[in-house]
Order: sequence, then C-alpha cells, then structure tokens
Amino acid sequence: MSQETTYLELSEEGGGSHKFYEVTVDGTTMSIRYGRIGDPGATTSSSFADNAKARAEAAKKIGAKVRKGYAPAVIGQRQRRGVSRRTIVSTRSTARRAPVLWRYQSGTSAFGIFVDESGCMVGNEAGAITKLTHDAQVIQQFRLPDGVKCIVADDDWLYAGCDDGNVYDLSGKIPRLAYRIADDIDIYWLDIFDGVLGVSDADGGIAAIDHEDEFLWRRKGNGTSGWMVRCDATALYHGHSKGVTGYDWRSGQQTWHTPTGGVLFGWQERDTLFAGTSTRQVVQLGKDGRQQTVFHCDAAVFSCATAPDGRYVFAGDSSSSVYCFDSTGARLWKLDTGCGSAFSMQYHQERLYIVTTDGSLACIDATEAAIHAAEQGTVPQVRDIKAAAMQELVPATTVEVTSEVGDGIVLECVEENGRLRIRVVSEGYHRDWQVQFPKGIREPKARYLVTEVREAGRGGFYRAFGDIRRLV
Repeated sequence: MSQETTYLELSEEGGGSHKFYEVTVDGTTMSIRYGRIGDPGATTSSSFADNAKARAEAAKKIGAKVRKGYAPAVIGQRQRRGVSRRTIVSTRSTARRAPVLWRYQSGTSAFGIFVDESGCMVGNEAGAITKLTHDAQVIQQFRLPDGVKCIVADDDWLYAGCDDGNVYDLSGKIPRLAYRIADDIDIYWLDIFDGVLGVSDADGGIAAIDHEDEFLWRRKGNGTSGWMVRCDATALYHGHSKGVTGYDWRSGQQTWHTPTGGVLFGWQERDTLFAGTSTRQVVQLGKDGRQQTVFHCDAAVFSCATAPDGRYVFAGDSSSSVYCFDSTGARLWKLDTGCGSAFSMQYHQERLYIVTTDGSLACIDATEAAIHAAEQGTVPQVRDIKAAAMQELVPATTVEVTSEVGDGIVLECVEENGRLRIRVVSEGYHRDWQVQFPKGIREPKARYLVTEVREAGRGGFYRAFGDIRRLV
C-alpha cells in the first residue's frame, strides 16, 4: 500500500504566519508534521483500525487547514523567516553604574529567567538554558530546539516556552516536551497555573490550554503584541498594545479592560498586577482592573518585578537602566546595568537578577548599603563568569527501562479517539482520570513508572512528577 503525503503552507505578508503542515498516511498510520517553514517541525502519529479510517481523518485535518488559509506547496521553495522578536530601541544610560556582583554571558539576548532557593536560570534566543548557583557556579545546561521566550513555575514544575511553539518541562533530570501549542500561534509569553496554560501571541491573541493541549477557549484579544499574560486560580490577565484585559479562566469571558499604554511586560502578586509600558510607566492594577499606583521611568519599560512583600517595585528600561520605587510610587534610585537593557527580572533575598539584551544574567546587590555606595560612584569589581565546557542536555524522546516497580506509580498509555492518553494503573487512584505526561515518549499500550502523581488543584486529572521509566 503506497504512502500518501500532503504538504501545505501558510505564509502571510508583513510578518504574519509562516507555517507548514504535512499529513502522511502510511497504511493504518497517520502522521502530522508541522512548524515554521524551514524548520524540522514537530511530529505526531496516530493509528487507526484500517487505511480508510486513517485517510478519512487525514482528509478532515487537511480540510481544516485549507479553511484557515493553508494551500498546497513545494517543500523548499519558501525560505525560513525569522520569528517575532521584541524591537530594541536603546539609548545609553546616563545613570551611575549598578552594584553588579557577577554576570554570566549566555551568548545572545535573553528573555527567560527563573530564580528560587536552589539557584537562578537564564534562557536565551539560541535555546540555551543555563542554571547557576547564587554564587555563580554553573551547574546545569539545557539545549532546547528554538529560542526561549520565558521560564515559568507552576508549583514544583518548571516550564520553558519556546519559539518553536512548544513548551518544555524542565522539572526532571532532562527536559521533555510538555505542551504542543497550535502551529498558528507565535508565542510571545505564557504563564501556567495548576497545569493549565495561558498563552499570548504576536497578533494579540489570548488562549487557555488544558493539560492535554486542548483549547479551553481562544480569543482575538483587544490589541496586538501580547507581551504579558499572568494567571491565578480564577482569572487570566492579558497585556497588549492597548492595555490590560482580564478574562474568566473557565469561560474566557472578558471581565474588564483597562487602558495603560502598550504593555511590554507583566508581573503579578497575590492581589495586584504590574504592567511595564511603552509609555515609560509601570502601572499597578488591582485584579478587578482598577488602577492603583503609577511608577514613572525615563524610557520605555521592558521589565518589572517586586519584592515579596510589595515594599519595593523594580523596573528595567530600554536605556539599560534599572529603577527601584517604594510602594507609593516614589523613585528611590536609578542605576545603569552596564550590560544592556533588562528583558526580564526577578528579586530574591536582597538581590535583583536580570537577563538582558546582550545575553547577560546579572546579579545586582540591592541592599541599601550597596545602592548608596553605587550612587556615590563606588561599585564592586564585577565577576564575569564563563561556563566551563559541560554536556548540554536536549529534550528527550526516550526513557530508561526497568522491570522493578518498587514504590513507584504505574501508568499506562491508551488510545482514545486517535489520541494517546495516560491513565493510572496502580491501586488507590481514579482509573478514568487522565495524567499530564510528556508528549514525545507516549506509545500505545506502553506502561511507565513514575516517582509520584499528584491530583491537580482543580481536580479531575493527575500530574506526573519526578523520574519517568518504562516498564518492561
């Protein structure tokens, strides 16, 4: 029986979509390969009872894409096009130098940052993620398939959203594919709460996606360039060219909209939101959309963050300056980073960590004494960190095997309506609940052993946690 392949492309002028979609039917198997034109893309496969059913499903998939504007094309005729990047309009800061303790040069401009008790991470536009201790010792490196837009935490899970349209789980020993976002979404930013993704894109669209990559809802949004999305237990907050909009998590219904000027970054605390804007302000909003405090900077704001108690608000602008304000909006200080404009930042235990336009992860001493000395022109000698050669980890599509169950939890992969689902086999769990589980290692009828599964806070599904091995 011959193999049948249909190749489609959608390429829009003016920086719009530039995607391909390829469907192959080989006997009873249908495979889909999709991604940006010129890239290898991601691949999924489904098995059917016979060739006729596989071809029928393929026809349905192709028809859906054609209705969205995809058309038959020849591979290689169109060339790869760069993905959306934030436009950098940077001027030189006239402020005194910040007390930078150390800086790690990742190699190219960086958006992704994550800091906790165990250390700090930087993810850059080459897809490299490096983890360092707070004393700047390099302890781990990942290599993802495309540029890292952001690194976000969800309880004990850690995820990186990339320019290839995928989200990778960084919580285990090696990175694994966690979510495949729709191929027509050009991710600008994402956040995650209890296994459900909020995704904003280049066109200003906003979507909520569940633990199995299925849309809960999707909206056009009120503006373009969605550089902010933040999530909590009840709502999703979207920042874009026309301000900040709040949506109900479950229904996707808009609950409020507040004009703030174009939003370039967003931060949230328990009861408040902070939007860094192109109009040189950080705007503090309540989660009902009401404006509370405005923090005035001297250039467009690329990033912002707060101290845990909200006592301080920090901002990074397009002129390579960082600021600190008190909770009333009074500016306490402004200093120059010395290593570019801060695309993202995070405050942790009297240190301000930033990732910048020149690819640096820099650690700034934010204690009162260090800042006062810097304002007088006295700063410490910066330690420039160069990573020693070490093996980089890439997203895994294979797992270790074992025949010993021990204290682990047994899962099984089953096929339902052409999709591979994971269920718990071990006693004491809901057998009909799905398990959030990496996409690239699912195989029909395979059994897996995981360290533990945890019930999602919303209930209704489990989340696999810890090491994953295949049972033989």
